[in-house]
Amino acid sequence: MLRLGDTPHLKLHPPMYLSSVLRPVQKLLKSASGFRAGVLALGLASAWLALCLLDPLPLQSLRLAQFDQFQRWYPRVQGHPTVQIIDIDEASLRAYGQWPWPRSRIAELVERLHAQGARVIGLDVLLSEPDRTSPSAMAQLWQSPQALTWLQQLPDPDHKLAQSLRDKPVVLGSNLLVQGATDDEIGTLSAPEGAPYRIVVSGSAQPRAWLGAYGAVSEPIPVLVSATRALGALNSSADVDGVVRRVPLMLRVGPLAMPSLSAETMRLAQGAHNYQLRGTTAGLQDVRIGSLVVPTNARGEVWLHYPPIDASRYLSAAQVLGGAVMPERLRGQIVLVGSSAAGLSDLRASPTGQLVPGVWTHALAIEQMLEGHYLTRPSWAPGLEAILVWVGVVSLSLLAIRLPVRGSAILLLTTLAAMATAAWWSFTQQQWLLDMTTPAVALVASYAIASSLHQFMVERQQRWLRSAFSRYVSPNRVAHLIAPTEKLHLGGQRQVCSFVFTDLEGFTPMLEASDPASVVSALNEYLEQMLVIVFKHEGTLDRFVGDAMVVLFSAPEAQADHRQRALDCALEMDRFATRYATQLQERGVTWGLTRVGVHSGEVIVGNFGGKTLFDSRALGAPINTAARLKTVNKHLGSRMCVSKA
Repeated sequence: MLRLGDTPHLKLHPPMYLSSVLRPVQKLLKSASGFRAGVLALGLASAWLALCLLDPLPLQSLRLAQFDQFQRWYPRVQGHPTVQIIDIDEASLRAYGQWPWPRSRIAELVERLHAQGARVIGLDVLLSEPDRTSPSAMAQLWQSPQALTWLQQLPDPDHKLAQSLRDKPVVLGSNLLVQGATDDEIGTLSAPEGAPYRIVVSGSAQPRAWLGAYGAVSEPIPVLVSATRALGALNSSADVDGVVRRVPLMLRVGPLAMPSLSAETMRLAQGAHNYQLRGTTAGLQDVRIGSLVVPTNARGEVWLHYPPIDASRYLSAAQVLGGAVMPERLRGQIVLVGSSAAGLSDLRASPTGQLVPGVWTHALAIEQMLEGHYLTRPSWAPGLEAILVWVGVVSLSLLAIRLPVRGSAILLLTTLAAMATAAWWSFTQQQWLLDMTTPAVALVASYAIASSLHQFMVERQQRWLRSAFSRYVSPNRVAHLIAPTEKLHLGGQRQVCSFVFTDLEGFTPMLEASDPASVVSALNEYLEQMLVIVFKHEGTLDRFVGDAMVVLFSAPEAQADHRQRALDCALEMDRFATRYATQLQERGVTWGLTRVGVHSGEVIVGNFGGKTLFDSRALGAPINTAARLKTVNKHLGSRMCVSKA
């Protein structure tokens, strides 16, 4: 125990050998955690790679939402309109009656458009049933012989429309039906019998395996088909959320290839007689229409880049029928006829969040083909995104486990910003659709898992260290010992602390005169209960010195009420020691009184030693004063001596 004249310093941490033991233990734990981190990183990367290959619906929805947002932020800039839309709008229905109109009125509309110089006319309407006002339809309502005779003398509106279509560049709309679709993906692909075009396949593509498959065709009535063999499918490629982001150029019904309305309109505009489909075993790459090569996705679809909705692009059918449209407006233009009337149920959801007429999507596809402006999702994009997921998840998972939380979070945010910038640049400068959402979700989720595991491992290491070293040193000192390494550097600072010194009166003679086993047993029980009191008041045990104890407060961590803690601790220690001595004496065991000294004062607290090994100490006169106060009890006949400080 400390005596008068001892060097006035006090070691605050465990003996230096504990610090030397701590380093290899930490290295061992780090090596084990490093192995687990590697296994975790590879496991997460493999799981996310499998998800990328499966491409579940949630990932598809996120990817499409990103593409839609890019379109809202960066819509296509329209130049001079090359496609005119004749809209059978609400005003037209009010002026000329509800839909369907008599075929004679549609014939009049076609005649007027052709007379004003329309280059090609595409009808985005389905004429698969006879005119309800035709003589044959009316004859079923009127059974009078006189009425039948009179009806037979009237012209047939369907024949009137057929006559108007003949020898004019007009494309009629057809509808492909899913019912009866087959999976016959192997075999040749040809044009329907009598079609004014041929289907040519080049490369190693198997178009039947990639084109959208349908089971039947709902065509215009035969009299109209015989007038113009140009038929275009009106079907769109809506995604699972109902949004139309693509328009197919080519579809199939069994072994027959069916062009869409936009593709067939472009063929007539080009004066071409063939469709050339080129691709690989991975799908189609492009469709050649005359001199025009149109890049497509694997299913032969064109991605639409929506411009802002412009009402001036629409001409009301009522204006055309009323002769209110200047010929210059339509001369040399591709003209599509469709409807924006809500009652005709031809409105489609768009990436911009607005409802647009179906004819608008075909017009956009034609304009993009004429302008050579294509959004594409490159065939290498999924592979690149999968590589980003693999490398990013492995790297970030390992770093999240090894780096501080702030450092790994900054790295994550930087990576996400870089991916977002790359995707945005690709969209605006190259018209590439690159998915940043799947890698971003993978990185964020993996970071959260890795960070949680890192926190779990840190806490487990700290629990292990506390459990192991708390048998040698005070628990709050262990907490300081395993604290972040920023605190472990040479140096010190001034700090006011309180000190409690204790020792047993006459312990050495008692030890020499008694059975060692019984004395050691009694001493251990005494020290155990004294430790319980110290830790109850959150004191720090520096060490045992034989029968003596050295306790301090407000170090290594500051305590604002350290004086009160030290005094309360000393008083409770005195009460226990007195009671314990009485109990032993009643059992015939000689046991001395416990002397206690308490003092507070300013000392220097810090780490002292060398670069290889150092220890934490408190240096200053208050330490020696507390030791002397404990010794003064022997001369005063007291058990506790407390200074005014």
